[in-house]
Amino acid sequence: MSCLRPWTFVVLAVSLLAPTPAATAAEDPVVPALERTASPLRTAEPGGDVGDLRAIGRAVGGAVVVGMGEATHGSHEFLAVKDRVFRYLVERRGFRTFALETAWSTGARLDDYVVHGEGDPRRIMREDFQYTYVLNNTAENLALVEWMRAYNRRHPKDPVRFMGDDWGYTGPELYDRVTAYAGRVRPDLAPRFEELYRGLRPTVPSGEYQKAYLARPLAERQDMASRTGRALKLVESLGPRAEAGREEFAEVLRHATVIDQTATGYGFDFADPRQVAEAMRWRDGVMADNVVWWHEHTGHRILLAGHNNHIGYEPEDPKILPRTQGAFLRDRLGSRYVSVGLTFGQGSFKATDPEEVHMLTHTVGPPRNGSNEHTLDQVRYDRYVLDLRTAPGAARSWLAVARPTRSVGTAYPEERNWFDLALGRCFDVLIHQDRVRDVDLLS
Repeated sequence: MSCLRPWTFVVLAVSLLAPTPAATAAEDPVVPALERTASPLRTAEPGGDVGDLRAIGRAVGGAVVVGMGEATHGSHEFLAVKDRVFRYLVERRGFRTFALETAWSTGARLDDYVVHGEGDPRRIMREDFQYTYVLNNTAENLALVEWMRAYNRRHPKDPVRFMGDDWGYTGPELYDRVTAYAGRVRPDLAPRFEELYRGLRPTVPSGEYQKAYLARPLAERQDMASRTGRALKLVESLGPRAEAGREEFAEVLRHATVIDQTATGYGFDFADPRQVAEAMRWRDGVMADNVVWWHEHTGHRILLAGHNNHIGYEPEDPKILPRTQGAFLRDRLGSRYVSVGLTFGQGSFKATDPEEVHMLTHTVGPPRNGSNEHTLDQVRYDRYVLDLRTAPGAARSWLAVARPTRSVGTAYPEERNWFDLALGRCFDVLIHQDRVRDVDLLS
């Protein structure tokens, strides 16, 4: 499930019946085949020996973007293992950007910190990781950001970067960067930009801003989208000032593009299920486009962190999300995109109640019989990597069949968190962990 709260209230309940014990028994012989291809992981925690991560290095190969998912947004081990893998990919495979399923403007603020030491990451996370993105405000993400800053102190000429690929909130910094550039190269256009961006630049906390934006009448939201589109065309007309200004202009143009993405995204009619599906498809296409732009602009290899339902190739529920970010990235990058799904057997996670009012810690027991996780849990390792593309025949056949698979978004209505998925069609690689605990949310 997407983490973008404005759309979760329209998601239809999905009830999946557990297969019979006979069906489960018929699947048991696949476990030895899975064990033959599984590579155990020593730990989910960053630091220490990385020899066990070579299996991930082999699976990544020459990919320029590696998507790493999560079956819940709120489990410690999913964030920790992404941190651990990113450090390995930076130090051993030349990766230089960590991309998170969060707002582009938040990424810009955190990037200023990890590259230049500007700002306070705790404050940035507290201010920006609200409402839609509240489950990003974790001690685990802060530890990753601080590691990136420490790495850049040691490697100032070859820094790692931080980006957000989403548009659910665009902070005032982006408006300031666009209007400052326009004011410098075409001061006469300043009043025009002020009019086009009227009522859009946030003046309240991010959570309050998102809620207020959604509460606006549809016609008003669509007018705002029309104005940001005109502002984008106006920025395009400015062009770079000589060769030296080409990079600055490209970044300003992208900021204006993301401002338009935000307004366009909120301009869909969320009372119409068909519009909701189109909005979800559009969102994942936009996130993919932002990642590809970053790769082309920086030349960086990127670790992309998001939910399984975004980084994989097939959606949990095509009626809600017709096409995933991972599918768009595969269209654009081909085999240079690799998708890594993260699953778990049992444990705890943070998520809201079904009404999305209170943040709670939820605990689930062993996976249901007949589910993908039920079989994955029978592999003898507590934590392991599977390259699904090179699995032996028996395992490959099992991976091609859709079975109930657990997936938790921002909210946790229990009856909506099992989806029929074929792991081999959704992901290139899988990391399974038998137990997880809830993330450490920051205040």
